[in-house]
Amino acid sequence: MSMINQIGQGLNGLEQLRAFMASGQRPGIGDSLDFDLVEVGDGTAVFAGTPGPHAYNPMGIVHGGYFATLLDSACGCAVHSRLTAQQAYTSLELKVAFHKAMTHDTGRIRAEGHVRSIGRRVAFAEASLLDAEGRLYGSATSTLLVFDR
Repeated sequence: MSMINQIGQGLNGLEQLRAFMASGQRPGIGDSLDFDLVEVGDGTAVFAGTPGPHAYNPMGIVHGGYFATLLDSACGCAVHSRLTAQQAYTSLELKVAFHKAMTHDTGRIRAEGHVRSIGRRVAFAEASLLDAEGRLYGSATSTLLVFDR
């Protein structure tokens, strides 16, 4: 059983995410890449982290997979926040654009996700990856499958 299911059985998606945040837990990928879910709302989710050496590629800059993981998480949890207690989702497609390289000087970044539309079976979301000054480092659009548990 997933962490969300253990914490939030019977709750809608937004309630599940809020309960998850309140529990102080984070998913394994958050531990691996050192980022956290810091905000959720109706159709929105924000992850934040500070990329360190664990996220660098061989050239010493932040690997594109770090960008993609935070953006995918923000899109996915934005959709999760709009689900009923009986629904779940999975990503079908993620398109990432890299606007600016991240280095050890970038500091804390935020992946801000928003639902663009959600239907019975498909949802569309977008996310932006920003530094503390609001500079754009990456963006993504995502298509997600919504299904009954």
